[in-house]
Amino acid sequence: MKIEHLGIAIKSLETSDNLFAKLLGKSNYKQESVEREGVTTSFYQLGESKIELLEATNPESPIAKFIDKKGEGIHHIAFGVEDIRAEIERLKEEGFVFISEEPKDGADNKLVVFLHPKSTNGVLVELCQEKP
Repeated sequence: MKIEHLGIAIKSLETSDNLFAKLLGKSNYKQESVEREGVTTSFYQLGESKIELLEATNPESPIAKFIDKKGEGIHHIAFGVEDIRAEIERLKEEGFVFISEEPKDGADNKLVVFLHPKSTNGVLVELCQEKP
């Protein structure tokens, strides 16, 4: 595993893109909508890891609910894995709980699945695998 990216929930993609471009000294390499999740994302490459900015596109999206409850900030940490299904099985055997045990299409050409924060010290953990 490696840290693939940190997801940051933000209110305004335009405002936050400007802020992170200044902070990191570079522009995002991709902006993408994931309609099923009600989110628009913006990605910044930092060495082998990335920053993913997440803006809600509707008030019922998980990101909108997160911001309503906790405000802007780190939403999740994503670990890149070679075989997402094998990792799901390994972690289930170790007692971890998943929000959904079936990987789904995510942003940036990835298959993704999330572990429930109740089993990971309150941190939302995402596993992601590059799609073939």
